[in-house]
Amino acid sequence: MTGRRLLMVCTLLISLSSVRPAAGVATAEAEVGGPVATRQSPAVVREAPVEQWSRAYRVPKAWVQAVWAYESHIHIGKFTQLNGPDRPLWLGLGNPGLEDAPSIFVFDGVGRDGDGDGRCDIRSARDRTCSVLDWLSRNGGTTTPEIRRSLWQWYEDSVIVERITLFSSLFATHTPAEMSRHAFPLPLRSSYTYRNTWGQARGWGGRRIHVGTDLFAPYGTPVRSTVWGYVETKGWNPYGGWRIGIRDVDNTYHYFAHLSGYAKGLSTGQIVKPGQVIGYVGSSGYGRKGTSGKFPPHLHYGMYIDAGSEEWPVNPYPNLVQWEREERKQTKK
Repeated sequence: MTGRRLLMVCTLLISLSSVRPAAGVATAEAEVGGPVATRQSPAVVREAPVEQWSRAYRVPKAWVQAVWAYESHIHIGKFTQLNGPDRPLWLGLGNPGLEDAPSIFVFDGVGRDGDGDGRCDIRSARDRTCSVLDWLSRNGGTTTPEIRRSLWQWYEDSVIVERITLFSSLFATHTPAEMSRHAFPLPLRSSYTYRNTWGQARGWGGRRIHVGTDLFAPYGTPVRSTVWGYVETKGWNPYGGWRIGIRDVDNTYHYFAHLSGYAKGLSTGQIVKPGQVIGYVGSSGYGRKGTSGKFPPHLHYGMYIDAGSEEWPVNPYPNLVQWEREERKQTKK
């Protein structure tokens, strides 16, 4: 340790031993509750100073937006275990638990202050985002392979790296305003019915409850993407039959199940937009691959929020009602 840093350490330990660190940011940035209760709206999430961060860290704007999209939608309870460096690396080896920015700098910690409160709070989405961006900047490189390599070194999770990469592809070609659009999953001109079926008991596969909304429609009715996103999963699921999973830039997973088939040419990793046909209503599932007809044809639609190590289901019914209402207003204009 250099003489300058040694002097700073001594000064910090003396001054901070008698002063309590400032309280954390008590705003939407502090994700300390459950993922459903604290999830920010897309409008709030996208108010981060993306342009400023891109210039400061010399990281391409689309990648800055992608890292922010991921970090602002994960549950902090799992962060230190799965989604970044462990706490000693965040604070700096030898740091006696001080989260203020100067002490973390002195002890070579990776934590950075992204919200300007003087602390590097691992619970703050802005602090986590700026820590990742600083890491990318210090590792150098602006090409996709170079950034992906640095992201792997940070997260050590190929799923997260792939997710952020696909987010960056979306942000590189579409504006946040564009990607705030949604669509109802079935054509409004088609015949369908649905109601709030959240929490009802299920009769197949053991004791469980319904964590989605069933939309009943004739066999073969087109099923449409509700969001801008990319196809994360496609294939057979014993419960959901032929299903498609789409991940949007708010890191929400949209689950379309019991399909009779897929739109021609649809593949995993493909970017889709609201209203784009992705499949067709069916009655597949509840058995081995190819099982069908155990219930009336319908679309099971679910929404899941990323919680770091698992996904938490949320009731999609209010969203469906809102998207249906908004689309009807648009068609009347």
